[in-house]
Amino acid sequence: MALNWEDLRLFLAVAETGSLSAAARQLRLGQPTLSRRIAELEAQVGASLFVRLAQGCKLTEAGERLLPSAQRMAEWANEADACIEIPLLNRISGKVKIAAPPGIAFEVVAPLAADIRAQYPDLHIEALSGVQVLNLARGEADISLRTTRPNDPDLLCLAEVICPMAIFASKDYAAKFSNATTLAELDWICWAPPYEHLFVNQALQAHIPQFVPAFTSDDFNVQVAACHAGVGVMVLAKALHRNSLLKELVELPIGLGAQAQGELFLVVHKRQHPLPRVQCVINFLINEFAQLNQAES
Repeated sequence: MALNWEDLRLFLAVAETGSLSAAARQLRLGQPTLSRRIAELEAQVGASLFVRLAQGCKLTEAGERLLPSAQRMAEWANEADACIEIPLLNRISGKVKIAAPPGIAFEVVAPLAADIRAQYPDLHIEALSGVQVLNLARGEADISLRTTRPNDPDLLCLAEVICPMAIFASKDYAAKFSNATTLAELDWICWAPPYEHLFVNQALQAHIPQFVPAFTSDDFNVQVAACHAGVGVMVLAKALHRNSLLKELVELPIGLGAQAQGELFLVVHKRQHPLPRVQCVINFLINEFAQLNQAES
């Protein structure tokens, strides 16, 4: 039985997103089309691959057996694309996907895209902003900016930034601040579910007994808008990017403790590292990391 890679790609998307609707959006397919293609694959395999639930779906035993092979095929497909691209040294073009946490995508990737495009107008920068760590081996992203150092030997860590976190507010909000203000008295802006497990929320809960935020959102841009509007304060990296959109905010002179540090790592798969389009973006990012480290030192 020869399974079609395109069908397996659809199967893998459903398995990894956990639902037909989410996979359809990711693949830019209609959900009825995706359901039909999965049904055809199940008929070819001779077994159901998913159990349909009220909310999403999960793998059957047959689906669990098929998953590792589909994941390996995704890696091989990505490697084949890389092999084709390497000879095209005379033109820097195409798409470079950069995965980054929402704050980093906002603060570093978006401003840097203008500089990259000015030098390489044929490059298309795609910022994948989210808290999930994408799989570089399968080509879900070309470059990853991560808050933890990878331990996979196939992943290269090319640069890192370590800097303290600080409390920022609008100028109007900061004007109400006094030296007697405590952490518990501030109006905090932080993450709403399903991201309440992230560093900022955990740090605030550790510092403030019975912590209750003033404003939460699952969208970083909304949090920043609330901070600019004077709703409250945010925890942000102290080393702001040179083109930061957050420079209108004011740092409050109140510490979060020595443990309140942010780390950022520039990560690429060793297979993607030599690609010309990826190398160009890596060089820009390494330079930005150096400037961020210099700003903090």
